[in-house]
Amino acid sequence: MQMKRRQMLGGLMAFTALMAFPKVLWAAWPEKAFKAKALNDSLAALFDGKQPTVSDKVNLKIPDIAENGAVVPVTVSTDMPDVESISVLVANNPNPLAASFELAEGTVADISTRIKMGQSSDVIGVVKAKTGLFMTSKEVKVTIGGCGG
Repeated sequence: MQMKRRQMLGGLMAFTALMAFPKVLWAAWPEKAFKAKALNDSLAALFDGKQPTVSDKVNLKIPDIAENGAVVPVTVSTDMPDVESISVLVANNPNPLAASFELAEGTVADISTRIKMGQSSDVIGVVKAKTGLFMTSKEVKVTIGGCGG
């Protein structure tokens, strides 16, 4: 009985620590970029004001027409060396930054996820590498909106 009580108290203390210090645990979360209401504001917050350049080395795989904007599959990949992060933005969403992934050194630069799109829009894949910021985009038509539309 004593061991179960100690285990429960230990678990409760660990849970309390997690709830008390979320900013320490999730310090890499770019809150300002996710809360931005305009595409340029999201990009500026995410990349310290630097603008990405268009590159054919960034691959964006997403359907031309999204039947349901609530679940749009997207893949961003590149063969560039030393990729630090990959981000996905939706120009016409209320909050353009849909996803941002920090990659560990030596990681294959290939992410897949599902995003929400409220309406037809350009979807932008941005790759941050040691050599700079690179992007590609594609227009996606949405038949049923996913952001309350």
